[in-house]
Amino acid sequence: MASRKPVFKPYDQAQLMAFPPTFEELIPAGHTVRIVDKVINAINVEPLLAAYHIRGASNYHPILLLKVLVYGYVTNTYSSRKLALACRENVPFMWLSGMSKPDHNTINRFRGVRLKHALRSVFEEVVKYLAGEGLLSIEEVYTDGTKIEANANKYTFVWKKAIATNKEKMRKQLADIWDYAQRVATVENLLPEPPTANIVSTESINATVKKLNEVLANNDQVDKKTKAKLRYITKNYPPNIQKYEQQEAILGERNSYSKTDTDATFMRLKEDHMLNGQLKPAYNVQISTSNQFIVNYSIHPNPTDTLTLKSHLQQHEDSFGQAPTTLTADAGYGSQENYSLLEEKGTEAFVKYNMFDKEQDEHYNKKYPFAASNLFYNAIKDVYICPMGQEMEYQGDVKKITSSGFQQLSRKYQAKNCSNCPLNGACHKSKTNRTIEVNIDLKNLKQRAHEMLNSEQGIRHRKKRCYDVEPVFANIKQNHGFRRFMLRGKEKVEIEWGLLAIAQNLRKKAA
Repeated sequence: MASRKPVFKPYDQAQLMAFPPTFEELIPAGHTVRIVDKVINAINVEPLLAAYHIRGASNYHPILLLKVLVYGYVTNTYSSRKLALACRENVPFMWLSGMSKPDHNTINRFRGVRLKHALRSVFEEVVKYLAGEGLLSIEEVYTDGTKIEANANKYTFVWKKAIATNKEKMRKQLADIWDYAQRVATVENLLPEPPTANIVSTESINATVKKLNEVLANNDQVDKKTKAKLRYITKNYPPNIQKYEQQEAILGERNSYSKTDTDATFMRLKEDHMLNGQLKPAYNVQISTSNQFIVNYSIHPNPTDTLTLKSHLQQHEDSFGQAPTTLTADAGYGSQENYSLLEEKGTEAFVKYNMFDKEQDEHYNKKYPFAASNLFYNAIKDVYICPMGQEMEYQGDVKKITSSGFQQLSRKYQAKNCSNCPLNGACHKSKTNRTIEVNIDLKNLKQRAHEMLNSEQGIRHRKKRCYDVEPVFANIKQNHGFRRFMLRGKEKVEIEWGLLAIAQNLRKKAA
């Protein structure tokens, strides 16, 4: 029996086609690139066109470059060089660009300069377009944050505590040499009080160094070691204090920054390769979502979510003219300031406070029977009753100012005599009589939050938050490999995340 040979389909690279195919034929009807093209063609891009001036040579059309960038972020192509190459070799990019071939400098300049003041408007237009199709809600949102590493060297850093320590060393060194100068000074050049006694600044350092040189530099009684110290101080202290003041101006309210990206703050990241939460320069990215579409985003330099909600909500108002009617978030946002802010804006809040989940455990209160929250309050006498039945009387108000400037008012209560109490040591750890501070406003806000969260609507929102906002970050990081910004500086980082947000929304629409 004759052996059968395999049969192959015809293959001839030199074969000519009577009717060459067009790009339209090569792009399927439901392809994501068509969604990108359709949406961007449908939205208002006037703010982007306004970024161009009538001078010089003709430019690539901004809509072309915008489509290329957005589709690049949809397909995980973030590098400007790879995007330029794709416009020459990749069929969807070639179709999208109309066979135009912008180089990487053009793409990078467009992303970093032209989009600076226009991308937010483009993002808002995309959100409104999707809302018009009924895919998302601008009013009912779910908010969460994550930390994404900055494009900065993690070994070139500046810490506020280090600056304070160095300034204190300078102050002590100057104080020591000033005391020495007082001893060797003559009556004619007797030194006054040192200018650096209370404050260390460029002016005080310069004044101190100048006076010390007048007294000690040409004095034969001064030993060589002291003169060497004086020469070191004269050479190094004025430029050092000037450097420290510049660094403090950059720091602002932050505790650190990276020298290669001064807007980035060192934060503890979970996703590092050692899985030990290393401190790395990063940005705190906040988003609000609806049906896994990003409705709003904001970039923050502070690592805690608590302090981000105010500006994040303001951004939502600036974008859409109103605050969201409903907002759901985790315990990272549960502060008195945030609860008060949401009430002020008329937003129905389903926001946990830090102890909410533990309070759901029926055994939790039994573990801490002496907690202040478990003490009985007599409203008529305005006293708390301790576990042994002793009245804890009102002692006065305690005012606290948070790092954001928000004022908290607490009422202070103290027991009369705990010295012979059999529960002393178990009830509290203080060496004196037990004292508690009760924030009445916060207590009432937590009570209302507790009722909202345990309502039927609250339970529904809490469940939905887990599969609405959290998968968005997971999709961007895990599925699309975006774990580190490519651009530097807060303005450019906002552009990059805006492109990611648009890409996420269009991917979701195409899904």
